[in-house]
Amino acid sequence: QVQLVESGGGLVQPGESLTLSCVFSGAPFHFYSMGWFRQVPGKEREGVGCMHYGDDSTTYADSVEGRFTISRDNAKNTAYLRMNSLQPEDTAVYYCAALRGYCALAGGVYDYWGQGTQVTVSS
Repeated sequence: QVQLVESGGGLVQPGESLTLSCVFSGAPFHFYSMGWFRQVPGKEREGVGCMHYGDDSTTYADSVEGRFTISRDNAKNTAYLRMNSLQPEDTAVYYCAALRGYCALAGGVYDYWGQGTQVTVSS
C-alpha cells in the first residue's frame, strides 16, 4: 500500500524559505511522478508543480515559477519542494501526490496523496 508522508511545514516570515519533504513508501518510487498541491480553506486546490518520474522534468504553476523548486532523491524515496521568497499568499496546506504516469498539475489524475502540512507566511 502506497503511503505519502509530508513534513517541513511551519511559520515563516515573508521573504524567507522553507523546504517540504514527502516520503514515499509501498511501491517503487522511481516509477511515480510526484506533484505538489496547496489548498486554502474555501478555495479550490491549486497545483503548484510536478516532476516526471522518467526524466525528472518539471512543470510549475505561474504563481510559483522561479521561486519554488521540486526535486527528488530516489535512493531515499523522497520528494522535496523548496520554496523561496515566500509571501503571505503562499499560506496554505501543502500536499504531495504520486502518479503512475506523466506529471500534471491537475490533482484529479493522481493516485495517492499525503496528509498535508501547513505553511503559514506572516510577519
